[in-house]
Amino acid sequence: MTITPASPAPLLDSLRDRPFALLARDASTVEVLTGRVVDVALLADIPLTGDDGAPREVLALVPFRQVRERGFACHDDGAPLRCLVVDEHVALPRADVVAALPATPVPLDDAGFDIPDDEYAQIVRTVIRDEIGRGEGANFVVRRDFTATVAADPHLAALTWFRALLEHERGAYWTFLLSTPGHIAVGASPEAHVSAQDGVVTMNPISGTFRHPAGGATVATLSEFLTSAKETEELFMVVDEELKMMSQVCSDGGRIPGPHLKEMSRLTHTEYVLRGRSRLDPREILRETMFAPTVTGSPMQNACTVITRHERTPRGYYSGVAALFTPRETLAVDDPTHDLDAPILIRTAYLVDGRLRVPVGATLVRHSDPYGEVSETHGKAAGVLGAIGAVERDTAAEAADDDQPIAARRPLADDPRVAQLLSSRNSRLAPFWLNPQGPGDDAPFLGRDALVVDAEDRFTTMLAHQLRHLGLAVRIAGWNEVTDAEVDAARLLVAGPGPGDPRDDGNARIHRMREIVARRRAAGTPLLAVCLSHQILADILGIALTPLDKPHQGLQKTVDVFGEQASIGFYNTFTARVAAGTTSIGDTEVSADAAGDVAALRGARFASVQGHLESILSRDGLQTLRRLIAHTLA
Repeated sequence: MTITPASPAPLLDSLRDRPFALLARDASTVEVLTGRVVDVALLADIPLTGDDGAPREVLALVPFRQVRERGFACHDDGAPLRCLVVDEHVALPRADVVAALPATPVPLDDAGFDIPDDEYAQIVRTVIRDEIGRGEGANFVVRRDFTATVAADPHLAALTWFRALLEHERGAYWTFLLSTPGHIAVGASPEAHVSAQDGVVTMNPISGTFRHPAGGATVATLSEFLTSAKETEELFMVVDEELKMMSQVCSDGGRIPGPHLKEMSRLTHTEYVLRGRSRLDPREILRETMFAPTVTGSPMQNACTVITRHERTPRGYYSGVAALFTPRETLAVDDPTHDLDAPILIRTAYLVDGRLRVPVGATLVRHSDPYGEVSETHGKAAGVLGAIGAVERDTAAEAADDDQPIAARRPLADDPRVAQLLSSRNSRLAPFWLNPQGPGDDAPFLGRDALVVDAEDRFTTMLAHQLRHLGLAVRIAGWNEVTDAEVDAARLLVAGPGPGDPRDDGNARIHRMREIVARRRAAGTPLLAVCLSHQILADILGIALTPLDKPHQGLQKTVDVFGEQASIGFYNTFTARVAAGTTSIGDTEVSADAAGDVAALRGARFASVQGHLESILSRDGLQTLRRLIAHTLA
């Protein structure tokens, strides 16, 4: 990349008739990328080398429909996986770029949300009742779009909006303008979905949204947000979901520094930064992390199905990523050839055929308030629209210390009261994921193998990482891939969690998991059943299953597990329930609470647990997992 201190005006003027990207990734420069556009079908087809075999820099615009590569559902709008193969990449002084860009406001006509507030609130109620309330998942992001007609010249409008974002938005990870034939995207994304640099993979889950009151956020108003159970649990749930991805692509599973505040002009979010090591091709890393749970939900695969049921139109590029692949200068043997930097495509305005679209979504959880989520979508849309001048700006929030630039404001996170509230969140989390992870001190199950059956919840990747930490050689197989012979041959079989009603034997996935659990139980070979599979085992043993009055999605509880109190994270809508005081059924020991809800079962060479021992919410997860495995292998 060449740093160019000269006036940017001639270069900017030359961009009208060719594909280009403007990127502001730091406070001092704006990068200008030009080249040719190539549309490809798959992430693996992104052209990282030229015809001569030399590595090329590529900026890829990845649409949401690309989740089809992972076999996930979506409304398929045919949006292309568009690649800008970079021929020239220069960096200009940011202040000079701002001065050279147009500043005349761009008028909007016919502006408003495509789904009225009352209708969106009803969608929220339906998702809570019919999806979360029936065990389909812990949280889901359902979007709606702010739309308007733009009569102005598209190129001029895009440059004007980009300038406005540079001047009025703060805290963005990328501020960008991507212009390719027939399509313009201008945004200020707060969230780095995934990056890979020198073998270190980083993910940045951001969740929990505080909409600033008039005049801006204060320590007092922010403190109320930081003590909200809903906002805290919402963040923990997306961290769990992204750790599933990290455990898939990183040999060390990842760890979670944080939490931090992400302060922007109209909104403040909470975030963690996840880090781990990987030698995978960056295109494969991107494929395995499609897409962020902060804009989809969890578990990821079923979240895509739920989105398809409740969103009325395709997403286009919303919640996809802009992925910059940069050739690495020095390579060791088997190193990937490129680094990756990929923010989520949110807080973005799209302009196609004279129509502006700003998609926004809210994360719906078990205790969401429908009109609170409506308000959140208004706040997120205003964050973009206010910055680009499409709606009135909160000038009081933008001013600090009278004439002090917004970028120079003292971060609220620096206040000791705010810092204490943030750091206190980690007291609830599992030390295993907060600290560097290596092989276990004693690896008690070294030399033994385990087969983990995935029932469409990639918590299995985190579970597998913990099992490896305990010394086991682990393989994960999908419920629809694993054979009876493999089920029989495994030294230890771990039947995993998944969404849905455990009583629904008409569901092919539930039916197959029932076959697997029953087969191992009948054979008397070591079996550990988790969450959904625990419920299936309980049903096979004749224990009644019932939906909870209030789903335990992302809930931390301290429960008795065969004589030891354990703090465990729960993600269940159904429970196995026995009569109060029951401690055994036949030869099976039962650990249940005062209401009879079963936390764990064990018998000859089998054990099960309702909670997710692998979750960041399970402070005592690893110790409990070790105890249950030792019982099954005894």
